[in-house]
Amino acid sequence: MMITEKKNQTSGRDFILSGLLDSNHYGLLFLTLILIIFMMTIMGNTVLILLIHLDIRLHTPMYVLLKHLSFTDVLNTSNIVPKMASNYISGRKSITFAGCGFQVFLHSTFLGTECLILTAMSYDRYVAICHPLRYPILMSHGISVILAAGCWLGGTINATIHTAYVLLLPFCGTRIIDHFFCEVPALVKLSCVNTSQYEGGVTVSAVFFLLIPPIIILASYGQILRAVLLMKSREAQKKAFSTCSSHLVVVVMYYGSALFIYMRPKSSHTPGQDKVLAVSYTIIAPMLNPIIYSLRNKDVISALKKVLGQAISHRKKYFLKIRLSAHG
Repeated sequence: MMITEKKNQTSGRDFILSGLLDSNHYGLLFLTLILIIFMMTIMGNTVLILLIHLDIRLHTPMYVLLKHLSFTDVLNTSNIVPKMASNYISGRKSITFAGCGFQVFLHSTFLGTECLILTAMSYDRYVAICHPLRYPILMSHGISVILAAGCWLGGTINATIHTAYVLLLPFCGTRIIDHFFCEVPALVKLSCVNTSQYEGGVTVSAVFFLLIPPIIILASYGQILRAVLLMKSREAQKKAFSTCSSHLVVVVMYYGSALFIYMRPKSSHTPGQDKVLAVSYTIIAPMLNPIIYSLRNKDVISALKKVLGQAISHRKKYFLKIRLSAHG
């Protein structure tokens, strides 16, 4: 009966998103929590982007890449949470074929781009700590821009290929996606043809985006650890560990979930696991990224204090000017 009602909400080519939350008080409570996390994600990452843009001390390759990382987090969570929330509130769980394809494309783009950006950030840390004298040459502003552009290009090309293939698959049976957003593995499960060959292609893509990058990151940090242990200054060691530990926390949190989703065959996917893992890297991780990078980074905290100080000073001057004009 429930499935029939859901089907009546859609046209022939629309999909049904089963959603993440049940229609009860607990579901409403969790939705409220997710919306709070969503707002914190938008605010935290936007503040970080603005700080990097406004403070000239943060105009370095590391922060250029961090700005792009925050940008992908804002876009990815905005691609998923508003639709999920509107479906829950309205009771309509449908998503158009075009809307689903658009969501798949955007999510795949941001997922691939973030994987490559995290790898580029590890290279930046490697050069900064292991080859500090050559850092201005090996990681100039131009090179950091090229790296960021390459990350976006790689993510976009990968997403275009997978989106085009998935949307051309025949969906002969149910069009109910047991997920809270349109994602490649969830759509592949609905296809009524043998997709083993395509799954092989997904595995190859996952190797390039989810397996090779962590290996490069671990190799970079292996060299970094070796260089840090050889440092004579305890203060220099502490600063190096502080900077790198923030990046490593984000890497583990992000890659752990994504690897488990995309490196498994279709038959071993369970909706419950996929939903929980998707929440961790599409909703929770984007909120934690700016917190992790800000609280453990003196440069970012200093920039925040500077911007807040300037804002307060400007506000005081503004009100003083109003008072003087009123008395005049």
